[in-house]
Amino acid sequence: MGNDTKQFRAGKMRRVFDATVSGLVKYGLGPSYTRLLTTRGRSTGFLRSTPIDLLENEQGRFLVAPYGEVGWVRNIRKDGFATLRRGGWIELVSVAEVSAERAAPVLREYLDNPRSAVVGPYFDATVDAPLEEFAAEAHRHPVFEIVRSTTVRL
Repeated sequence: MGNDTKQFRAGKMRRVFDATVSGLVKYGLGPSYTRLLTTRGRSTGFLRSTPIDLLENEQGRFLVAPYGEVGWVRNIRKDGFATLRRGGWIELVSVAEVSAERAAPVLREYLDNPRSAVVGPYFDATVDAPLEEFAAEAHRHPVFEIVRSTTVRL
């Protein structure tokens, strides 16, 4: 990790921001790619929710962890499934973590978005960097591909 790469810490302001975004997403508001991700806590078994940006392209559908190995990453690694909610729709998804080579173009596309103003400082690579730079730091930004999903209307 570069010396100027930020380390993620969820302070009070971040928790307020996440709660606000989560409330909006529950009603189908906010950017079209934002979902409310719910995982089961790996030790408590309690359901944990956090807003997340879903990346969809011709290669597939991906969940990206821009802040590294945070709670939802550890939970989804244990179970391999989660739910994604937007408005009145809930999608049950099964995921598989992808290799650094497969993650590299996903990470670059993830940064090529206005969200880079928020998540960019957590990456060493910049949006115009070669894929090798994204592959080199992919271990710090886990990427999960949605391999199966079922959508239900609430």
